[in-house]
Amino acid sequence: MSNQQPNMDQELLFMDIFRKHEGRLYALALKLTKSAPHAQDIIQEVFLKLWEQREDIRQIRNMEAWLYRLTENKVIDFLRKAAADERLRETIWNNLPQNAHSTETIVTGNEYEHILQKAIALLPPQRKLIYCLNREAGMNYQEIASELHISRHTVKNQLSSALQTIRSFVIRTTGPLSLLFFNFF
Repeated sequence: MSNQQPNMDQELLFMDIFRKHEGRLYALALKLTKSAPHAQDIIQEVFLKLWEQREDIRQIRNMEAWLYRLTENKVIDFLRKAAADERLRETIWNNLPQNAHSTETIVTGNEYEHILQKAIALLPPQRKLIYCLNREAGMNYQEIASELHISRHTVKNQLSSALQTIRSFVIRTTGPLSLLFFNFF
């Protein structure tokens, strides 16, 4: 990064990009964080990063994708922090819409459940059985190992592979931000 003052072209280009993308990126951050102040902070960080890259701004081939990816990464960082910070997690929980059973929420939940079931159906038979015994029947590694007459280590490896396969399928089907639906809420 250079210490030079920005030239007028850089400032105008930056302002044009800001005006064009700020609203959609803010809406995305707000939807995912459920917090207007946190969404504003995230968008501020995104555009601060863009400002720091202003000398190379014309070399970014797909500005929308670049900004979306940066916003996505900032939201993920925020949610990781929220998961570790009980007060922040409590604030987010309290900001969730009161009508959690809205039509949109139900439809979205059903869509994700359908995608999850598709991913599970693609698992090899033993891996699928281990996954179902763990996630649906609530059995731990040792109980599954005893039930199937395999080692606990095999159960752990198969379950890990199942989760990785499911995550990959969900990302390919709906995009990386959809994992937040499964992991955070």
